[in-house]
Amino acid sequence: MSFDTVIWDLGGVLVDWSPSYVYDDGYFSDPADRDYFFGQICTSDWNERQDAGYPLQLATEEKLSEFPDPRWRQPILDFYGRWTEMLRGPMPETVTLFDQLRLKGRHRFYALTNWSAETFPIAQERFDFLAWFNGILVSGEEGTRKPFPEFYQLLFDRYQIQPARALFIDDNLRNVKAAEAMGLTGIHFTSAADLQKEFLLRGLL
Repeated sequence: MSFDTVIWDLGGVLVDWSPSYVYDDGYFSDPADRDYFFGQICTSDWNERQDAGYPLQLATEEKLSEFPDPRWRQPILDFYGRWTEMLRGPMPETVTLFDQLRLKGRHRFYALTNWSAETFPIAQERFDFLAWFNGILVSGEEGTRKPFPEFYQLLFDRYQIQPARALFIDDNLRNVKAAEAMGLTGIHFTSAADLQKEFLLRGLL
């Protein structure tokens, strides 16, 4: 069966976002502090809770209470206080591939993104290509996120997507496996060059 729909992840695929843009280059004088900060304080799991709709200010206040040592105060405040610095820009090679597909006019395009509803409007203002999608599901607006099945199902139901005819692209293998369990054909994104090969192999380009 041929594909009529392409579902994109955003961060790490089309958008260059990383906390390293704030916390690298000498932010921590001791590398062990950096490891502890991301391993025990502002963890990926903690950030994903906000991606699913938890308020940023409340999350920050709770984290400050949990780690009252003064040395962690500014790093905790900076996670969302300097969030815009983590949003570096589009990933141009991948956006170019998206544009090539779009101009062929043979597919519908959707984004399924783990992203806070409070910060997503910043991306919408910055990135014109977000207007190319037929629809975008933002986890923070829906109160759920990848890899939970209900998030994928919500996309299917809202936009009448047949999973067997849809291609799903994500840089997180966990999310790709969850998508495949829902009947989608998954591509684990590693680079634009590899993605182009996948598109050519599947006859999209």
